[in-house]
Amino acid sequence: MKQKKKIKSSVAKRFRVTKNGKVIFGHQYGSHKKLSKSKARIRRQKEIGVLTTGEFAKKIKQMLGEL
Repeated sequence: MKQKKKIKSSVAKRFRVTKNGKVIFGHQYGSHKKLSKSKARIRRQKEIGVLTTGEFAKKIKQMLGEL
């Protein structure tokens, strides 16, 4: 019987893989102490981060069971 591949739950909470294979994530440090951060920094942290290629994206996909 084939065993189910276990994924890293900590990675599953932070990253998602799109249909085209890009890894997306939300930026950190954006939820509190906003008065000490610049408006531009707060806007940048609202945007979705994207990993398209590279070794780190491959490792994330492996941990999510996509490869």
